[in-house]
Amino acid sequence: MRMHGTFSAAEVDDGRRREAFAALDAAVEAGYSHFDHADIYAGGECERTFGMWLGRDASLRERVTITTKCGIRWAGDADRCGQQPDGLEAPHRYDFSAEHIRWSCERSLERLGVDVIDVYLLHRPDVLMEPDEVAGVFDELRSAGKVRHFGASNFTASQVDLLQSRLDEPLVCNQIEVHPLRLSPFEDGTLDHHLRHGITPTSWSPVAGGRLFGEPADEHTGRVMAALDLEAEALGTTRFVVLLAWLMTHPSGILPIVGTRQPGRIRESAAAAELRLSREAWYRIYLAGRGKALP
Repeated sequence: MRMHGTFSAAEVDDGRRREAFAALDAAVEAGYSHFDHADIYAGGECERTFGMWLGRDASLRERVTITTKCGIRWAGDADRCGQQPDGLEAPHRYDFSAEHIRWSCERSLERLGVDVIDVYLLHRPDVLMEPDEVAGVFDELRSAGKVRHFGASNFTASQVDLLQSRLDEPLVCNQIEVHPLRLSPFEDGTLDHHLRHGITPTSWSPVAGGRLFGEPADEHTGRVMAALDLEAEALGTTRFVVLLAWLMTHPSGILPIVGTRQPGRIRESAAAAELRLSREAWYRIYLAGRGKALP
């Protein structure tokens, strides 16, 4: 999402693409193999830039796993057939209709310059989701060889179960917000559910949208940052590495989606894959995020 340093498609130019290429090169050199996209990131330009990067080296496609998402539609986004049937402007909404999923998948394949998407996610829960309709278009895309696996993003455990009940193949992941400032997935049954069913939780914005770096915005944030720094000093590493390792230590196998586009930070964060925190260290950070003693 942040590969160009902007969310605006109009601001993506050759200079921003070169910076994105440098970040992607650094990631591959550091051992990264999974890249997370969505059709809405920079109006599709993130997918397009990634496709251009893949085109520079034919061997890259076999070395990376591509995830992308669909389902978010902005205000004013017209129906595929043109003007809205009621003549009114369309609101910001979510759309899991077979027509939209099919259309979005084709556009993502085109921008990415690939024949198949490895993991295709529904971006945010559509309240009007018809699970049988979604299952039908998933089967269609898989049978056509356009998608290998499917997953969800920001779904509750019950929403995952509802969709899974209509599918022949397992959903492989659910992308959620989880970090020391947002502990609810540890406590509301989400991670228990995913661990039970073999669904990988992927963590978007594992650094809390940057709040866990720079100056603390409040006492809660400052307390968590201090706990991370304490462990980092003891282990001879950095706050960033400890934070990622803290997520990855959980038995559910949380996969953090690293959002930085700074090559140095990308290389630094790779060290988290080799770091496993002790139970005591993990709980010190958890308690800092919790802000109160355990029962």
